[in-house]
Amino acid sequence: MTMINYSMQLEKYIDYLQNEERSIATVCQYERDVLRFFSFLNLKELTKDAVLQYKQELMKAYQPVSVNVKLSALNSFFSFIGRDDLKLKLLKIQRSVYCSEEKELSKSEYFRLIQAAEKKKNKRLALLLQTICGTGIRVSELKYITAAAVNCGEAVIQLKGKTRTILLPKKLQKKLKNYLRRERIVEGPVFITRTGRPLDRSNIWKMMKNLCRDAGVDAKKVFPHNLRHLFARCFYSIDKDIARLADILGHSSINTTRIYIITSGTEHRRHLDALRLVV
Repeated sequence: MTMINYSMQLEKYIDYLQNEERSIATVCQYERDVLRFFSFLNLKELTKDAVLQYKQELMKAYQPVSVNVKLSALNSFFSFIGRDDLKLKLLKIQRSVYCSEEKELSKSEYFRLIQAAEKKKNKRLALLLQTICGTGIRVSELKYITAAAVNCGEAVIQLKGKTRTILLPKKLQKKLKNYLRRERIVEGPVFITRTGRPLDRSNIWKMMKNLCRDAGVDAKKVFPHNLRHLFARCFYSIDKDIARLADILGHSSINTTRIYIITSGTEHRRHLDALRLVV
């Protein structure tokens, strides 16, 4: 099969991913990873040896987790074109029992971000942070927080072929209703641009980063998905029901949810000290 044919197959593959309702970010990531492999192949014959060589190159350039993400994209593409014989095994990674404190957003830091947004008189951003963290939704699901959802106290989210219902906390619902009245929004998404379009991931990411200095929070910790992680840790600390948390977050596998509730090294060390096994 020529490179032209592979390019045609890639176009069909992208259409397939979109029809499967994969997120825009996932489709773009998979396309980049497959194109990167084509660039490495450089018109050479597509063989298992070539794929194995590419895996070795990835291992030199990326961390194991990133390598597995790129291999997963390739494996998916190979399956689509009927070449399961080219699929590669993912790297085995020992799951850490605690996360780096440099990456974990604490509750106090989250509150400082909200305060910084309010001091800047950015009510929309302050409320947006509370909506993501108060419900545990993905940033891509924010568009389902509509005027109708606020009025009935729950949002129906449809993503990746799955539908789930998210309840809005009473206090959040009240804040959102006040915001809708103030901004004169009667229908459609709550969080929109001046032109009426839903805020996208890049807009939200930039706005959050701009709060870091005033909030005194390390910018490496501040991005939308970390708010979702904070929700998961706080919810699990009270409920201790990982299966229920998985349903709320929209995870198909509890193994994914386990990643969300990993505690910091400081907390893990506190648990070890509490054992009092060292004289």
